[in-house]
Amino acid sequence: MPRPIQVTVTGAAGQVGYALLFRIAAGQMFGEGQPVVLRLLEIEPAMKVLGGVVMELEDCAFPLLAGIEATSDLATAFRGTSFALLVGAVPRKAGMERKDLLGVNGGTFKPQGRAIAEHAASDVRVLVLGNPCNTNCLIARSNAPEIPADRWFAMMRLDQNRAQSLLAKRAGVPNEQVANLAVYGNHSSTQFPDYENALIGGRPAVEVIQDQVWLEGEFLETAKRRGTAIIEARGLSSAASAANAVIDSVVSILRPTPPGGFVSVAVVSQGEYGVPVGLQFGFPVRSDGTSLEVVTGQQHSEFATERIRATIAELLEERAEVAGLLGG
Repeated sequence: MPRPIQVTVTGAAGQVGYALLFRIAAGQMFGEGQPVVLRLLEIEPAMKVLGGVVMELEDCAFPLLAGIEATSDLATAFRGTSFALLVGAVPRKAGMERKDLLGVNGGTFKPQGRAIAEHAASDVRVLVLGNPCNTNCLIARSNAPEIPADRWFAMMRLDQNRAQSLLAKRAGVPNEQVANLAVYGNHSSTQFPDYENALIGGRPAVEVIQDQVWLEGEFLETAKRRGTAIIEARGLSSAASAANAVIDSVVSILRPTPPGGFVSVAVVSQGEYGVPVGLQFGFPVRSDGTSLEVVTGQQHSEFATERIRATIAELLEERAEVAGLLGG
């Protein structure tokens, strides 16, 4: 059996952390033959709750769970880690928009970025989902210039999964029939789920769903407001679906993408599709099992182009708002 992989999860006692940890320990993220050591970070007031989570993990007797380190210390949490999942952040509450969290959560990710640079393994990769995840990823990455920029990711997979489910339901087909659905831009209400290049049963989605009014209206609105609708319905932000999207994201990063396919991940822009260099931006990407590349050459209508411009503008605004937290 291979050596255990060290995996850090921040905010480990929170809703998403609780929904995520048991699936990692069961082998759903790194595979059934890969042991893991969970390095669990929480703020000091939540350490008692985290202790209860640790007891539950122990009580499951997972064969692949080789160890648990529960801590409130950044250096300990990131020591030797090969995959850091930055989950911990103040969650959205009713009435809050994603960008309202900038001032609340931005300051958390500067010291985490430095701690990752100073203590993580040389092969570390980082997935940020604590909101606002694109800009929080930018903050952490900019404070860890020693780590290659292509090791940093922000999560767009929840948006992809939501949009995929909506298209499948409208077309009356299983979710697996929807493919190549990229979500461009920001994990926010400006995101653009690109139905124009999506496929349903191997055919263009716009041919299967011949309702442009629905696609440009209800589909996009429902997809981008889904998180708000969940908060209004259950009084809490998405947890199980977010944890599921974390699993999907890491699997998609670490395993080769099927030929002709792609998935949604926010990676560092190199100027693709007119996106300013350096933004952490949702793109269609494919993996060779080692690294990701942005899928270029997608054609967009003027309608789609305008929406991509809008999400670029929002991310530029966010970057300006957190300029004081950006390193280097």
